[in-house]
Amino acid sequence: MLFHSSIRKELARTFGATLVILITVVMTTTVIRTLGEATRGLFAPTDVMIIMGYTVLSQLPAILSFSLFLSIVSVLTRMYRDSEMVIWLGSGRGLTSLIRPLLRFAWPVFVLILTLALLVLPWAFSQIEDLRDQFQKRSDVSRVEPGQFQESANGDKVFFIDKDSSNKEQGINVFMVTRERGIETVTSADRGTVEVDDGQKRLVLENGQRVEIAMDTRQSNFSTFERYTIKLGFDAPSARNFVPASTLATKDLLASPLPAHRGELVWRAGFFLAAVNVIFLGLAVSGFNPRVGRANNLIFAFMAYLVYFNMLALGKNWVETGRMPAGQLLLYLHGGVFAISMLWLTVRHNHWALRLPARWHRGARP
Repeated sequence: MLFHSSIRKELARTFGATLVILITVVMTTTVIRTLGEATRGLFAPTDVMIIMGYTVLSQLPAILSFSLFLSIVSVLTRMYRDSEMVIWLGSGRGLTSLIRPLLRFAWPVFVLILTLALLVLPWAFSQIEDLRDQFQKRSDVSRVEPGQFQESANGDKVFFIDKDSSNKEQGINVFMVTRERGIETVTSADRGTVEVDDGQKRLVLENGQRVEIAMDTRQSNFSTFERYTIKLGFDAPSARNFVPASTLATKDLLASPLPAHRGELVWRAGFFLAAVNVIFLGLAVSGFNPRVGRANNLIFAFMAYLVYFNMLALGKNWVETGRMPAGQLLLYLHGGVFAISMLWLTVRHNHWALRLPARWHRGARP
C-alpha cells in the first residue's frame, strides 16, 4: 500500500537522522569520560579512542531502541499536525492498522538489537576489561611517568623520577619507597637504568642511598651505594583476576544460577523486549494538540522512555540482589508496559471516553 510505504520511508529518514545525532552525543560524552579515566590511571592514554569505540558499541542497543521510539513518535505527531492522520482515520482505518507497517519497518532493528545485546555486548565489555586489566598489570617500569608518583602493580612500591630523560629505559633523580616484610625502605639515586637479563627486567640504580626502617621498632639503617639492582615484574599479560558478569557469553549466563548472572541476562533481554514495546507505546502516545504546542508530545515521550529505561536498570539490580526472580521481573516490567500500551491504544482506537453520570451534570448547574 502506498500509504504504508510512505510511512516507512519517512520513518527510515527520521530514524537515520536521530541515530546519527544520538551516536554523536554519546561519542562526545564517552570521550570526555574516557579521558578523565585515563588521567586517573584507569586506561592507557593511547587506548582512549579504542575504549571509546567499544563503549559506544556497548551502548548501541539502548541508542537503537530510543531512536526507534523517537522516530515513531515524531513521524506520527507530524502526521497528526498536518492532518494526514485525519484522512487516514476518516477512511475507516483505525490506529491498530498502523501496527503492521511499523513492525515491517522495525523488524531489522529488532534483529540488530538482539544480536548486539546477546553477542556483541559481552565481547565489547570483555575487550574494555582486557585493556583495563593489562594497563593495571603492566610492569613497574612501565608505570613510571616522569614527574609523577606511580604505584607498582602489587602496591608495595611507589616510584618517582625527574622530568628529564627522553630514553624510556633511563631516568634521573629516582626516588622509591618500598614496604616488604615489615620493613619500609626509602631509596634515592642519581640515575636509574632498566636492564634485561634472561628475560627478567631489573632496575639498576647508581650513586644513591637507602634508609631501612623497621615498622614495629622504628629502628633505621642508613647506607649508600654506587650500584644497586632491583628485580622488576614481567610485562607478560595474564588472565583477569575478576570476570564481571557483563563480559560473560550469553550461553554461560543461561547455564549459571547466580543472581548476578541472572541480572545480566535480564538486562540483555530487556533491550529487545523494550524495543518491541516502544512500537506500541509510541503509537499510543503519538498525537498533536495545537493548544499545547508541538514539543510537549516529544517531551512526554522522552520522559516515558527515560522512566522505562531506568526501571530496566533498577530491575537488573533487584535480580542481582535477589529481591525478585528474573522471570517475575520480565513479566511485571515488560509485560506491564505492553499491557498498558495495548490498553491505551485500544482506548484511542475505539475512541472511548470517560463520561460522568447525568445527575452529576445536573447537580453542577446553578
